[in-house]
Order: sequence, then structure tokens, then C-alpha cells
Amino acid sequence: MSLRDKLFVILQYLVPQHGLSRLVGFLARSEVPWIKTTFINVFMKKFGIDLSEAETQDADQFPSFNAFFTRALKPDARPLEADAANAIACPADGAVSQLGAIRANQVFQAKGHDYSLYDLVGGDSALASEFTNGQFATIYLSPRDYHRVHMPFTGTLRETRYVPGDLFSVNEATANGVPNLFARNERLVCIFDTDNGPMAVILVGAMIVAGIETVFSGQVTPLPKQVVTTDYLRTAPVTLQKGDELGRFLLGSTVVLLFPEGKAGFEPELKAGSVVRVKGALGHYHP
Repeated sequence: MSLRDKLFVILQYLVPQHGLSRLVGFLARSEVPWIKTTFINVFMKKFGIDLSEAETQDADQFPSFNAFFTRALKPDARPLEADAANAIACPADGAVSQLGAIRANQVFQAKGHDYSLYDLVGGDSALASEFTNGQFATIYLSPRDYHRVHMPFTGTLRETRYVPGDLFSVNEATANGVPNLFARNERLVCIFDTDNGPMAVILVGAMIVAGIETVFSGQVTPLPKQVVTTDYLRTAPVTLQKGDELGRFLLGSTVVLLFPEGKAGFEPELKAGSVVRVKGALGHYHP
């Protein structure tokens, strides 16, 4: 780990993570022309944003930075490539952070770092046991990526669990330097029941992520600093098809997928660092 990366990690322990993120969130929601235009122009220049695939291609037409950041793509920009009946679609544009087998109840984060399923899902041992010895995939969304999250497979929403936590960055340097990163950051755990068993889609917050939104509940963070579980089967069942939009990040972050033991496998060419695109082939369910 380079000295620069070590200093970057140390700085994150020192700054007021939530206060900074909420301030950025306030500015990102602003529709004051000079604020939103300044944010968008600086961001586009720094990260080389290409709007050619976006429905709105004139940056001045976005009412706020958040609207720009969570911009929709043209309808044909991301066709569903994983259209076979047993195919698992990638949930987001980004890069693979890690993927593979869950070892008992331990999920691999980076060299020298694992974290527990129990912690990841917010301290529910029965829920964690549904994915023991299963498969996981962690997808990192960089600032320049499309930031809407889509369904990997058709499923009915069973419950969500909002889990409060820190707001460390989730890039490679922090994944290498902060233990239990994805099980300590603020996150929303979405549990779906599918034809092939349960599936977890976990939206992990990060530094200056001003919130997480879903299509079924709107903005879900920030919330009181306690685990909040919502039972959708009893109140308002929601079924989403493979490829449907599930939610979005108001500034970039990470998606973690969980599958049960013996059910899923990933495309053999995928590994840490592989670039992936939403609705592309991520893996498949075993017959």
C-alpha cells in the first residue's frame, strides 16, 4: 500500500464523514443555477463524463447536480444481454471489486481482509445463514459511471434492512486499508425471493454519498441510527423483473450481491478489476 493511499485512509478516520456527506448532499440537491452549474461543470471536467448515452445530453438542462449524477440513459443504451432464463444480469456499470465463494460466513474484501455475513446484513443470524457458503459479487461504481442499480434477476421483495454505519470511501485504496469496510459502512440490504431461492442486493453508502433511493420507497438514508427492517410481503409486495431499475446512488458507491449455496456461478472471465456494464452477463443459476 503506497504512502499516498495510507494517508488517504487515515484522513477518512479524521474527517466528520456524516457531516461532510450531508453538506455535499445539500449542495447537490440545490437548484440554484450557479451552484448546480458549477458542480456539474467541475465534475464533468475532472472525470471526463460522456453524456452521449444519456437521455438528456445538455448539462444545463439538469435541474440539480443530483439529477445530473443519477441521469437516465437512452432506452437502447443498455439492452438486456443476460436474457437467457437462468442468466444473472450485472446490476450496475462499474468494475468488479471481488467475487467468488463465501467461505462459511466470511466474505472476501481484499488481501488480508474478510468480513462476516452476519455483520453485512445487519446482525440477523437467520438471514445470514441463507447465504452461508454461497456466492458473492461486489461491484464498485466510480464517479464517472451510470449510477442507477438494476435487478440481477426477477424477484419479489421480501424485506429491506437499513443498517447505519460509517461513510468511508469504497475505492480500491480504502478496500485494501479499512477492515470490514462493506460491513461497517451505511447500507440498505434488499432481500428478494426468486425462482432460485433468496437473493440479496446490498447498496453500500460511502463518503459524500448523500443518499440511497429505491423505486419502491424513495430516499431511504439518512435514517435514525438503528437497524430499520421493513417487511414488504405483509404490507406492499413488490416484484421487479430482471433488468428493471431497483434504485440509485446520490453520488457513487458499491453494490454487493449474495446468492445461496450451490445456486449461482459467475462468468469465468470475470475477476477483480474487470469492467462490467449494467444488464450484461454476470453469471448464471445452475440447473
